[in-house]
Amino acid sequence: MAQQIRHAPATAAEVQSIVADAAARQRGLEVRGGGSKRPLRPPVAADALLDMSALSGITDYDPDELVVTARSGTPLVEIEAALAERRQMLAFEPFDHGPMFGAEAGRATLGGIVAANVSGSRRVSMGAARDHILGFTAVSGRAETLKGGGAVVKNVTGFDLPKLMAGSWGTLAVLLSLTMRVLPRPRSETTILFKELPDEAANHLMSAAMALPAAVSAAAHVPLPRAVTALRLEGFAPSVEARSRELMRALEPMGSGTAIEADESRAFWHGVRSLDALPRDGHVLWRISVPPARGWRVQTLLDWAGARYVYDWAGGLVWAAVPEDAAPVPTKHIHAGHVHAEHVRAERVRAAARSLGGHAALIRAPAAMREALNQADRAALLGAADAHSGLRALHARLKAAFDPCGILNPGLDLAAEL
Repeated sequence: MAQQIRHAPATAAEVQSIVADAAARQRGLEVRGGGSKRPLRPPVAADALLDMSALSGITDYDPDELVVTARSGTPLVEIEAALAERRQMLAFEPFDHGPMFGAEAGRATLGGIVAANVSGSRRVSMGAARDHILGFTAVSGRAETLKGGGAVVKNVTGFDLPKLMAGSWGTLAVLLSLTMRVLPRPRSETTILFKELPDEAANHLMSAAMALPAAVSAAAHVPLPRAVTALRLEGFAPSVEARSRELMRALEPMGSGTAIEADESRAFWHGVRSLDALPRDGHVLWRISVPPARGWRVQTLLDWAGARYVYDWAGGLVWAAVPEDAAPVPTKHIHAGHVHAEHVRAERVRAAARSLGGHAALIRAPAAMREALNQADRAALLGAADAHSGLRALHARLKAAFDPCGILNPGLDLAAEL
């Protein structure tokens, strides 16, 4: 295979020129920022790498208007540091995936965060990354400059293109800059811990807490090594203290809670985001999204797997670390060597998610296993009756409108997850 050409544009004009040339030659471009989330997706079959990391820097920040604009290659840590100086934050709590794959922290960029729609534990109360994008500029696969939204919160004229960019993984357009809404950083935070609750009871407790007027900002359950269910409250200290007391009183029939203060609370939630409780070596990591009240049922449907779990988003996000040599698969599922055990295991994980009204995405696996699963997925997609053909047809139309030659991140089939 020929060595991949690397482009490192430093201006919007250079990006447009590179994309125009690639479109004219019909050569694929792998769009990448810091590369911290690259292992989350199958390899891109592209002739050249479009490295956006040089297109960096905060171009406008108005703390009074709660708006920040930055180029897409700006490191997340740089933006967070600038906001922290004014006691502000990106409220959807984005995080760096790099350490999940053994890479150094600090490589995540704003463009990558938005392209992957990354949202942390506060997603359950403040929404996802897509809910905090006010505007953007980008270059489409046609080499046309796109602009959407603006620099004010109340801007809903025309199509909501900023939301379309979130989660598109660079398959529709190359992001150049983004304008984000920011919010004041909470003055105080407290996390209430409930110990030794089974998964089902913990899920019911989180659902009950989210339904109460306590303004819980995050809810998570970590079953092992010792089961802990956590509810976070944020705001002004007197309000947090009063809401904590009322919340513990209301939930007392379901369990006895203990409050931990700011430093310990921040450390706990950092551990939830970085999945400290889950094993890495010898395990395949799945990200399973289901309706929050059904999160606990993932464990019951995957009882064959001997997996370890972390439940975030009040049960709506389940991280599952499944042993690579999970429970034996019945031989009747393996046909003439065409379907291997890992294929059947993967389908059982995905089927469990679908049965609960959600979906599962493979996050971390050995390279050979990931490639084998990707090939099986492509074959199944081509040969199976498609229950979501309408959604996939819509996705195909969007791709044709923004990138008709298919040059942007070719090989990333987002429709396969629908």
